[in-house]
Amino acid sequence: MQFIVRGVSEGRQNAGETGHWRAIVRQCDVIPSVARDRFPYHRRSIMSLKPTRQAQPTKDLSLEQGVRWIEGEPYYLPSGNEVAVFTKCHERGLPVMLKGPTGCGKTRFIEHMAAKLKRPLITIACHDDLSASDLTGRYLIRGEETVWVDGPLTTAARHGAICYLDEVVEARQDTIVVIHPLTDDRHILPIEKTGELVEAAPGFQLVISYNPGYQHAVKDLKPSTRQRFVTIDFDFPPASSEAEIVAHESGVKKQTAQALVELARRVRRLKEQGLSEGPGTRLLIAAGRLIADGIPPVQACQAALIGPLTDDPDLLSAIADLVAATL
Repeated sequence: MQFIVRGVSEGRQNAGETGHWRAIVRQCDVIPSVARDRFPYHRRSIMSLKPTRQAQPTKDLSLEQGVRWIEGEPYYLPSGNEVAVFTKCHERGLPVMLKGPTGCGKTRFIEHMAAKLKRPLITIACHDDLSASDLTGRYLIRGEETVWVDGPLTTAARHGAICYLDEVVEARQDTIVVIHPLTDDRHILPIEKTGELVEAAPGFQLVISYNPGYQHAVKDLKPSTRQRFVTIDFDFPPASSEAEIVAHESGVKKQTAQALVELARRVRRLKEQGLSEGPGTRLLIAAGRLIADGIPPVQACQAALIGPLTDDPDLLSAIADLVAATL
């Protein structure tokens, strides 16, 4: 979303483009050279905070704005009541935290629910360099114009989309604080740079994912953030369900899928021997797809399952022995 910055200049108003540039200068953090030349003396003004709400989202929202409309319902096999719980949270506008190990189906679940609820989905991959402006938006200089560009969080709030912050603890805590007003009864997003209060449109929902395993030892969410979310716990499905998922997603025979799941169960026990994370269902699907395309099972597991797990020689040797014994 792009908006040309406009306003009323202070003091004596000059007609024409000088007044226009004065309005731009007053509200920008970065001053374009053409504006600086025409209006060298400037200062920022305080703008009134007025809640704004946009209309319901349309299919005109595009991937260029980070918005996805999930066509159909991606395959997802429930292992509990997570679908019902999430649906009720969405109806109430409650934020949700998905907790579970890597590759257990958190992302597939949120894609499935976005399609089921017929809501657009905006996904944000969190990382150390993620800033509040990356979420809310910023001014950009394009030609001789200064335009405001909404960030993904603002776009989701304006248009009633589901906003999914993937691996939220990877972001700095001072950045995550910006989501707090959207997670309580206020349902607003203050945008400091424009002085705007964006009121979340109907259908907006904030969802975060969190791996309590390896991330808990290094990073964690502040209690003031954690306690704003309804939590849905995920884990690897039961063996029979996981084999069904692997067979459906990879195209291998049921017997091969069962063997891959049994291998994964054995490898996951190596966490007691120092393996940081066991193989997720996603890795089993990748190995299954290679097997379905004609790669020998041992080689497929070496490439898609063993290699991504560790570089430790002892663990690699132990996993290779398990592959040979299981397949």
